[in-house]
Amino acid sequence: MQDALRNPCNQALLDGLVDLHLPDAWLVGGCLFQTVWNLLDGRAPGAGIRDYDVFYFDTEDLSDRSEQAVNRQAQTLFSGLGVQLDVRNQARVHTWYAAYFGRPCPPLQNSCEGVDRFLVGSTSVGLRREAGHIEVYAPYGLDDMYRGILSPNPRVDHGLLYENKVRDYQARWHWLSRPDPAALAAARQNL
Repeated sequence: MQDALRNPCNQALLDGLVDLHLPDAWLVGGCLFQTVWNLLDGRAPGAGIRDYDVFYFDTEDLSDRSEQAVNRQAQTLFSGLGVQLDVRNQARVHTWYAAYFGRPCPPLQNSCEGVDRFLVGSTSVGLRREAGHIEVYAPYGLDDMYRGILSPNPRVDHGLLYENKVRDYQARWHWLSRPDPAALAAARQNL
């Protein structure tokens, strides 16, 4: 995932996350895989990235007010980057998930479980700086992300939302593809 660090915003966020003092903090999602896709497409690393997501896990305060305060603190800390940040406490996902997705979600146990629930499995990726090195979390591996295969998350079935994500990604990176149906069926059997 060194490619994701070729985006100077990703590098700055990883370097500065420690200053927010957030438990189990990870840079996740689009800012990482979209940087890789941009590089594979010959674009600038940060081209078209809409926001930069940070997950953390804090069971002390599950309120929306607390999460918004963390967001404001992060926006202030990283204001020089000129990017939209979206900082989300994964300990509170179960408090809003059913209203948003129409089905319940059990309480998560850590930030990585939030990454586990991304709609497109091949985009489930997170990075954090831990003890001086970069730790990568990619529960479904990185191969499909680098090959541009938009595999659905085998653990989270949100068909229409997955389809919308795929259409959006393929509109921006035309070379992205869906997985072979036979391979997809085999992957689901291996769960």
